[in-house]
Amino acid sequence: MDFEKWQALGNDYVILEARELPFELTPARIRAMCAPHTGIFADGVLLLCDGEGPEAPPRLRVFNPDGSEAEVSGNGAREAIMYLHRHGRAQPEGWTLRTAAGDLHPTVLGPTTCSVDMGQARLESPDYPSGGPGGRGELSAAGRQWRFQHVKVGNPQCSIEVESEEALRTLDLPAIGPEIERHEMFPNRTNVSWYAVLAPDRIRARIFERGAGETSSSGTGAIGAAVAHVVSGGNSPLTVVLDGGELEVEVGEGLEIRLTGWAVPVFRGALAEDFVEALHALE
Repeated sequence: MDFEKWQALGNDYVILEARELPFELTPARIRAMCAPHTGIFADGVLLLCDGEGPEAPPRLRVFNPDGSEAEVSGNGAREAIMYLHRHGRAQPEGWTLRTAAGDLHPTVLGPTTCSVDMGQARLESPDYPSGGPGGRGELSAAGRQWRFQHVKVGNPQCSIEVESEEALRTLDLPAIGPEIERHEMFPNRTNVSWYAVLAPDRIRARIFERGAGETSSSGTGAIGAAVAHVVSGGNSPLTVVLDGGELEVEVGEGLEIRLTGWAVPVFRGALAEDFVEALHALE
């Protein structure tokens, strides 16, 4: 059972090919593979599936380390795109990667970098059913009030602006994040991004991902923060500075999103037979 591990700005995924799996990829098996010390240790699993016909595009499924399935991942998508390109299975442009959130349209810009048309963001969605057309709201969590901007970019984002980079640095995300992720306002849970404005075209962000916790970066989290900044009067395109590096986000007038950044392989390997047997025994 072969795999590759890739990372983008420190956000690391195990890449598997569906046609090579000897079993169904259940939540328990995903948790075991992603576990530190006893597994591969990763922020999630990317499952690449062949198209349903000869002309059908490949499909990407994204799984969080807790076993839940995400609609899409900006970093994971770039890792899958560069993986397919390096294996000679995708041209630099003019093709489609299918996800649960919709079709993505990539352009490979260099050996490690690509740009991805992520579709159209929305400020109103069933993931925030009590929100109005503007997607703004306020909630109570961790003993204080938070004003937020809901953004649907394949998956749900709750973006919160703070007053300064110092205020952002001192936030205790592991203490605050779980309460917001599972807040009653968000029936499907939510990803959370806090950001501080550095310049009209530059923000600094920290991310708490649904099903994963605080991460060094998140492509869709960066998009959520970028959209919140732009609809509040910020410039596009803009740079989002994350713990793991920088991403470029272009937000169109109709909230069309293009995400640009790098992704690189870390290692490839094969799971030991004993470990595969242990995975088989899980349900």
